Amino acid sequence: MEARHGSISVLMLPWIAHGHISPFLELAKKLTRRNFHIFFCSTPINLQKLPQKYSLSIQFVELHLPSLPELPPHYHTTNGLPPHLAPTLKKAFDMGSQNFSAILKSLSPDLLVYDFIQQWAPSLALSQNIPAVEFLPTSATMIDIF
Repeated sequence: MEARHGSISVLMLPWIAHGHISPFLELAKKLTRRNFHIFFCSTPINLQKLPQKYSLSIQFVELHLPSLPELPPHYHTTNGLPPHLAPTLKKAFDMGSQNFSAILKSLSPDLLVYDFIQQWAPSLALSQNIPAVEFLPTSATMIDIF
């Protein structure tokens, strides 16, 4: 990987739904303004849909999920996913934890920021002595309900 010139590197792992990716991307943009080096990890189908203008300050990292017969790569996102395949997508995402572990090892970030859905992420980070922080992307509407 490229040199980070003393900045703090952060690996971000949102759930693979645009309602989760968008708040993570907003946080990533704010962190880059404070000289953080951001690695943004998601499935290739999701990364293809993100604006490439961020690729100068945010490094996109592909998380490949295992191939399952009922879940081709174009369904490695919640966008357009038939509802009956949601549990299969979660299963594939959990199975992708081994690939994510390799990404952690390769990038060796200073911090992992993960979503609440992947409970395996902080333990993988801890096993490599990488601190992890959970980021909960909720809307003001959800907070008002409670």
